[in-house]
Amino acid sequence: MPPGKYGMQEEWEKEGDQEILMDFLLPNGIFLNFLVSPNDTIKTIKKMVWKNARNEALFNGLGDPEGYVFTCINQTAVREELEEESRRIRDVRPFMCVLRLVAREGDRVEKLTNTQISLLIGKGLHEFEAQKNHEVNEFRSKMRSFCEEKAQKRQGLPWQQWMEYSFPCDLEPCSAKSKNKKKIFINVKFEASDFFFGISVSFWVKYIFSCLRNDENPQLTMVHHSTISKYQEEQGRMCNHIYRSCAMSRPPPLPQKKQNTSSLWAINKPFNIHLLQGSRVNADEGMKLVVQAGLYHGSELLCKVVTSSEVTVCSEPLWDQKLDFDINVADLPRMSRLCFALYAIIEKAKKPRGTKKKNKKADCPIAWVNTMVFDHKDQLKTGEFLLSTWPSVPDDKSELLNPMGTVEKNPNVDSAAGLLIRFPNILPHPLYYPPLDKYTKLKEIMDNKNHTEFFEDEKELLWKLRTDIRDCYPESLSKLLLITKWNKREDVVQMVSLLESWPELPAIHALELLDYSFPDPAIRSFTIRCLRKLSDDELLQYLIQLVQVLKYESYLDCVLTTFLLERALANRRIGHFLFWYLRSEIHVASVSLRFGLILEAYCRGNIHHMKVLTKQNQALVKMKALNDFVKSGSQKMTVEDLRLCVKQESYMEALSDLLSPLNPSVILAEICADKCRFMDSKMKPLWLMYRNPWPHADMLGIIFKNGDDLRQDMLTLQMIQLMENLWKKEGLDLRMIPYGCLSTGNKMGLIEVVKNSDTIANIQLNSSTSAATAAFNKDALLNWLKSKNPEDKLEQAIEEFTLSCAGYCVATYVLGIGDRHNDNIMIRETGQLFHIDFGHFLGNFKRKLGINRERVPFILTYDFVHVIQQGKTNNSEKFERFREYCERAYKILCRNGTLFVNLFAMMKAAGLPELTSFKDIQYLKDSLALGKSEDEALKNFKVKFTEALRESWKTKVNWMMHSLAKDNRP
Repeated sequence: MPPGKYGMQEEWEKEGDQEILMDFLLPNGIFLNFLVSPNDTIKTIKKMVWKNARNEALFNGLGDPEGYVFTCINQTAVREELEEESRRIRDVRPFMCVLRLVAREGDRVEKLTNTQISLLIGKGLHEFEAQKNHEVNEFRSKMRSFCEEKAQKRQGLPWQQWMEYSFPCDLEPCSAKSKNKKKIFINVKFEASDFFFGISVSFWVKYIFSCLRNDENPQLTMVHHSTISKYQEEQGRMCNHIYRSCAMSRPPPLPQKKQNTSSLWAINKPFNIHLLQGSRVNADEGMKLVVQAGLYHGSELLCKVVTSSEVTVCSEPLWDQKLDFDINVADLPRMSRLCFALYAIIEKAKKPRGTKKKNKKADCPIAWVNTMVFDHKDQLKTGEFLLSTWPSVPDDKSELLNPMGTVEKNPNVDSAAGLLIRFPNILPHPLYYPPLDKYTKLKEIMDNKNHTEFFEDEKELLWKLRTDIRDCYPESLSKLLLITKWNKREDVVQMVSLLESWPELPAIHALELLDYSFPDPAIRSFTIRCLRKLSDDELLQYLIQLVQVLKYESYLDCVLTTFLLERALANRRIGHFLFWYLRSEIHVASVSLRFGLILEAYCRGNIHHMKVLTKQNQALVKMKALNDFVKSGSQKMTVEDLRLCVKQESYMEALSDLLSPLNPSVILAEICADKCRFMDSKMKPLWLMYRNPWPHADMLGIIFKNGDDLRQDMLTLQMIQLMENLWKKEGLDLRMIPYGCLSTGNKMGLIEVVKNSDTIANIQLNSSTSAATAAFNKDALLNWLKSKNPEDKLEQAIEEFTLSCAGYCVATYVLGIGDRHNDNIMIRETGQLFHIDFGHFLGNFKRKLGINRERVPFILTYDFVHVIQQGKTNNSEKFERFREYCERAYKILCRNGTLFVNLFAMMKAAGLPELTSFKDIQYLKDSLALGKSEDEALKNFKVKFTEALRESWKTKVNWMMHSLAKDNRP
């Protein structure tokens, strides 16, 4: 039997042109069996089928090839229609190497679009349909209409606005004080290309834009050609066809029945639910099972937690018990969240005779699950719900309930424990939370009441002075919201009404309101209203956090989702990063549905961008295959083995000619196989080099990592980029290098190669005869800079070193960057110092054998000072200037401390191991001296500066140990 006859997985993994025997089942009874190449496309294979079928007796029963489509069972055991006929059979990987030909049904354009979207987002659209969930269906329909409407409007844009969308300028921030404005004329050239669906703009336009980085406040004027109108016409024709096809395939809306309703606020009965039973519960015999239930509004517990009775452990425990909560139905906030915890009680060992203490019980958490009290249509839930739970973290026994967790059910319903609950039918007809337009009328009634019944004097004072807070301290809105009693409808009415007249807040304060502590829809609508004035560059700066707080949203259709899609469809750069920030977490079960639906909506609103993103996705698939090849080799793999693999046609095609996922303004032209290699670290990252499309330009490099979570590096580099922007706006350019870093999947991503640079460790080792003394060679760095910058270039290189060293001293101190050794601090040949590998931050410094190896607030060694002072021991003027740079940079960050704290707080949802709660952010509050005056903050920083310099010898000892461990010289 030929290899691969029954589609063994390893056969598809093999590269090269080894043919595979495949079976073909045709609708008219013909059975074909012939060899195909793994690199053949579906379109090529279809032609081969028709050619082979001509000799069969029933051939005349076949119609035109366009009327048929192949189907297969894919590797995930799902039936898949292969509408995308440009795909290679190797990428499809049909199970058992069988393709079935069926008559094509429905609109081909719609089917092809659905297939392309499924492949791109890494989630089949059939999974959304299989949910049979009204909320999912309504969200898809609404977002599809919204995004397609935006796409149609984009087709009618004037050429200037179309250029701004397609190629947004990426200019460096500059000081607002500068008044030197320049007017630059650019003659834009257009070339014929099949890059999109028709004629495409040559990407050298983007290169011209990037050349403007050093010009302050330029005014751009472009001279255009008539070609662009032809391009837009062709795009418009294609899109209109797609939109018409999509609209025709969309089912009509269901007729709405009128129902009798009552106001929720008229129901003054205690709220309760019925706990029925559990399923698939796994616990040790002899234990007792208990369920704990709590009502939350954001992080606030609305009433006392309720605990069920104890039942004996079994797979399907039965409670059949009503759980009463100490809150009236009328007082339930709109965003009430019901949180459950399933746990077991263990009887502890008996005490020795003579002791009077009773046996104590210990809680053993098993699972948790959350659900909303109201559905997405504002209706109080009724009836039975089977909640598929999430496993509890064994180490965290302090808090059984998890109000910060998702409200999605665990999709692994066959293995997860389940809880069956019933919401009561309070009235024979539905109960709805009163809509916002009724608040004003009700407020007139409530204004006559005297609200003075509060427990704490401070809260009472704040609440009484709430209008004064609005008028005089509007940025303190979050404090007022936190003391609002969301379980009292009178207070809710007052607060929501007050929000209508609250002045818009700057982003630095508005971002805080997207935390899970503020779930009320009125608050989130107000927040988005404030964020609408963000420029595209500012929005990009905060986009990582805005994607993360989507996890706090209780319903699919929310103002934050609509806002992000709206901005992404108006600026392709925003769309690019929104796509990858969502796509990189599509594997996370708790957000897979939400993120998948948003990705689908974006793709439908930007069909043309899909082709660019698909090319990037295909390249990443090949990079992972290369990395797996390197890591799983039965014998030691060599760089030559890797290069031979890259040179194969399928790899060269997939890895060349794409826009960089790290920066969509950068073209990665042809991959240079002979320059590629893999690195020596455990995960064997790939070092991939590309030809630069611009004449006489340096090669471009990216590092592909598979096995490391890059999200913490992304966050740290984002903060460094933000610091640099804030400094530049104050006229301080500290020559930072926040290189590109992007997580693209589960522990997978890309890092930008910073050319012409080396680590301090390598520089020290190469200039010393012994690894033990290398770290103490104070002349190594200065001599290296001299060798790279002869004569008059040296002074500028030292200035670059001085500025960048000041920037990274301040940045690493403020962020509490740990694990700082001489292998993750680098220097460019031009003099710029920069840090890499940010596996520890917020003061999580590395320890060994219980001893803290890092005992300084930031890295400032005497060999750094030696370079700053130009090798002269008495050159104190240069060092004092360096100190002034540090102090000035620190003061600028302190003035913006609230922004950094808010951005880190928004990242709690990311699940980073060193950032899970507000306690982790305390280091940042201390380092930025929040709550202290600028003089107090600067005084504290000066103490840290002196400490770093005085204790630098300890850093050198740590570096020596690292160099000894790394040194492998004979």
